[in-house]
Amino acid sequence: MAPFAGYDMPVQYPEGIVAEHTWTRENAGLFDVSHMGQAVLEGPGAAAALETLVAAEIVGLPERRTRYTQFLNDDGGILDDLMVTRLPARAPGEDCLFLVVNAACKEADFALLRERLPHLGLTVLSDRALIALQGPKAVEVIAAAGWPGVAALPFMGWASAGASGGPGADLWFSRSGYTGEDGFEISAGPDMAASLAHRLLKDARVKPIGLGARDSLRLEAGLCLYGHDIDEATSPVEAGLSWSIGKRRRTEGGFPGFERIARELRDGPARKRVGLLLEGRQPAREGAEIIDAAGAAVGRVTSGGFAPSLGRAIAMGYVAAGCAAPGAALSAVVRGKPLPARVVPLPFVPNKFVR
Repeated sequence: MAPFAGYDMPVQYPEGIVAEHTWTRENAGLFDVSHMGQAVLEGPGAAAALETLVAAEIVGLPERRTRYTQFLNDDGGILDDLMVTRLPARAPGEDCLFLVVNAACKEADFALLRERLPHLGLTVLSDRALIALQGPKAVEVIAAAGWPGVAALPFMGWASAGASGGPGADLWFSRSGYTGEDGFEISAGPDMAASLAHRLLKDARVKPIGLGARDSLRLEAGLCLYGHDIDEATSPVEAGLSWSIGKRRRTEGGFPGFERIARELRDGPARKRVGLLLEGRQPAREGAEIIDAAGAAVGRVTSGGFAPSLGRAIAMGYVAAGCAAPGAALSAVVRGKPLPARVVPLPFVPNKFVR
C-alpha cells in the first residue's frame, strides 16, 4: 500500500507487478479506482455548456455513449482529462452527463464547473466506488456474472443494471479502461462495492491488480497520465490527442485556447509526444533528458519503465517536432550515461479495444 492522491492505494499484491501485468494481458484483472472523481452534470443545455470548457463534441454525443476529452485553460493547456457519458435525461429537455475525472484534480475540476456553469446542477458522487475489470477474458467474466447485456456493449458504450443482472440502475457499466485491453469500468454504490468485487474475484479468471501494473499497462498502451505526460502547459495537439477534438469544434471553436489549438492543428506543434524504444532493460524515468545524435538536448522523458510484454525498457516524452519521426535515433540520459533509443509509433503494444 502507498499514498496516492490522498488515498492509500495498493501498489502490488503478493505475486508482484510483472505477474499482475501479464495476468491482465492474458486473463482479467480487477482494479479498485475509487479514488477517481465521479459527478453528474445536468440541466437544460448542459452538453452545450460543457463544450465551453472542453474541445470534444458533447452536443452530438449519443445517449449511453462515452467520450474522452480534456478541460482546457485559456492557453489551450490541459487542466485535466476526463470521460463524459450522456445518461438518459431525468427530465424532458434536459441533458444528463456523467463525468469521471482524475483523483488529484477532482476538487479543482468540480470548483471549475461550479464557477463557470453555475446555472447547472452538479452532483458529486463521492459515495460511489469505481472498479475496473480489464483483460481479454473480462467480457466472459461479465457474462458469467449475470450481465450478458453488458457483455454486448460496444466500445465506449454505457449501461445500467441491477446487482442481480436484472432491471435496475444500481451499477453503471462503461466498456472502457486504462490498460489498452478490452474491459469495463463499473460505478457502484457504497453498499454494493465490496460485494461486487468479491463476486468478480470468485471467478478463477480474475485476480486483483495494483497501481504498479496499472502504470506499466497504460504505458505499453501509450496512454497519458495526467501530471506527467499531460499538464497545464501541454496542448492536446502536442500530446497526440488531436483525435479527441471534435470536427465541428475545430472550425467553430468556442472553447479555451482555441487560437493556439487551431494554429497547432494547421501548422503543427513545436514539440510532439513520442514513444521511445530503448536498447536493453534499463529504464529511463520521468525527467530524463533526451538528446539527438550530436548530443544536443531535444526533449525530456515524461513516463518510462520496463515493459513486461516486450521484455525491454520503453518511455514516452516530448521532443522537438523535427526529431519526432518514427525511426529517429535519439538517446535518454540516465545518470549521465546516454541510453540509445529510437522513436516508435504509439502504442508500444497494440490496443485491443472492441470496435
